[in-house]
Order: sequence, then C-alpha cells, then structure tokens
Amino acid sequence: METNQYVIIDLEMCKVPSSVKKDLYPCRNEIIEIGAVKVNEKLEITDSFKTYVSPEFGALDDYIHNLTGINDSDLENAPKLQEAIDSLIKWLPENPVFVSWSDTDSYQMSREMYYKYIDIPEFDKYFKEWEDCQEIFSEKMNSPKVYKLSDALIIAGLDYNENIHDALVDAQNTALLFIKLKTESTLQLSPYYSTESNSGTLTFKPFANLLLNHKHI
Repeated sequence: METNQYVIIDLEMCKVPSSVKKDLYPCRNEIIEIGAVKVNEKLEITDSFKTYVSPEFGALDDYIHNLTGINDSDLENAPKLQEAIDSLIKWLPENPVFVSWSDTDSYQMSREMYYKYIDIPEFDKYFKEWEDCQEIFSEKMNSPKVYKLSDALIIAGLDYNENIHDALVDAQNTALLFIKLKTESTLQLSPYYSTESNSGTLTFKPFANLLLNHKHI
C-alpha cells in the first residue's frame, strides 16, 4: 500500500583527499552530517533528526567549515556512518518515502554504504522510491533549468531559514517547498519574481511596478 509518510533528508559532506587509495574508498566525498524531518499524511512537519558523522577517509577543511559551520569538535566523538544510519532507522516512520533536494544525497548515501560494506536491506527500497524535489520543482516551473534550493525557495515566495548548508535547516527548507509543491496544483510564485528573463539568473519586478498594478478598493 502506498504511503503518505515522507522523510525529507539532507547530507553535508567533506572532501576525500586524492592521496586516499581509490581501491580503498573511491568516492570523492564523505558524509559528515545528516539532517531529516518527518512529514505526515496531512503534509505537516512533525519531527526532526540530526547527527554529525565521523569521517573515515576525508577531513574537514576550511572551505567546508566556512560553508557549513561544522567544527572538528563536532566530528571528533560523532558516530561512524553505520551507527548514524542505525539511529536514523530507529527514528523513521513506518514505510517512509525519502525526499531530498536533487539526487546527490541518494547517490552519495548508496555509494558510501556500498564501499563501507554497510548492508541494510530496507534501504534498497528507499533508494528505489527516493523522490527528487529539485526535479519536481523544475517540472512545476515547466523549465529544464536546474534550480538551486535557495533560488527555488525565493521563487516560490516561502519564508525560509537562511542558515543554509546546515543539514537539518536544508531538510526543513526542502520540506517547506515539497509541501507547497504537493498542495498547489499550479505553483504560486512570489509576486516579486519575473519569468521574463532568459539570463539564467533570478530577476525581480520593481516594487513601484507592483504598486502600480495593485488595485486599491
């Protein structure tokens, strides 16, 4: 039976140095943080999950630290990926459908689990049914453009948490957009957003024009 329980998930990753032998761990990135929220059958956010993950092959560098705010102290006593996923599974609702912004998260998790010999049979089903919110948004926009999450949130006119690149915050923001996509047959865009530009960048209508077009009673 199809489920209406969703888990919106986001991963933050560090780089794996080229000096690591590729036959040991061929992935370029390694998960260092997992954030997730539950969305129930009424399309309401009901709970959250967050854990740091201790990398086995990569290391936190200045770029990732500045991007995510994650410190070495956050990772020092964090669980390895196997333990982190075990905790995630205990938190999951029954028969969830996973959702993330883009397919990067499902790709990273499946490859990392494979190369770290983490065998969790139920995750095979999760990977097969995983939904790509970025793809859904592009379809709603009737556009081949690949949107960034921050741009999509602005276009959709959502009041979102701007502390991006925190795994839990990104999961919460993705959930807000996913709920909007599921509840609106025609996506209502921000009145400030203009679709007239072909430059590939966000463009916004001047506030004065909005006032001129507004009908006063």
